Amino acid sequence: MSVDVVTEIELDAPVREVSTYVADPDNAPNWYEKIESIEWVTAPPLALGSKMKFVAHFLGRRLVYTYEVVEYKAGRKLVMRTAEGPFPMETTYLWEKLPGDRTRMTLRNRGEPTGFSKLMAPLMRGAMRRANEADLRALKVLFEGTR
Repeated sequence: MSVDVVTEIELDAPVREVSTYVADPDNAPNWYEKIESIEWVTAPPLALGSKMKFVAHFLGRRLVYTYEVVEYKAGRKLVMRTAEGPFPMETTYLWEKLPGDRTRMTLRNRGEPTGFSKLMAPLMRGAMRRANEADLRALKVLFEGTR
């Protein structure tokens, strides 16, 4: 059973500003509640093939995983993938310009759990959706204040 969670939000900020901020892994702990830290494996800045190690806490577990950038179109799309661990994951960010210099950001996480994680897929799906929605709300606060 695969996990595929898509969430989106509209932000009162230009695409370039949002995408530049989100595509910089050093900013991830500022808006991802579950991400504790990141460490560049390859030298910055972000580009196709870049690798970063993330330390996160999810469902009561400490997770350490390395993402690799597999697709990057500045200001439009970023796809990162990891193959290690019990839950190989792909994360996609899409940014779309809206009227009034606003941005629609879509966040998609998908993966194919293995082993024990496979049994937890339905629980993980709901937890991921709630976490992603909270993270996008935190991003909205960063860009718009407390509106």
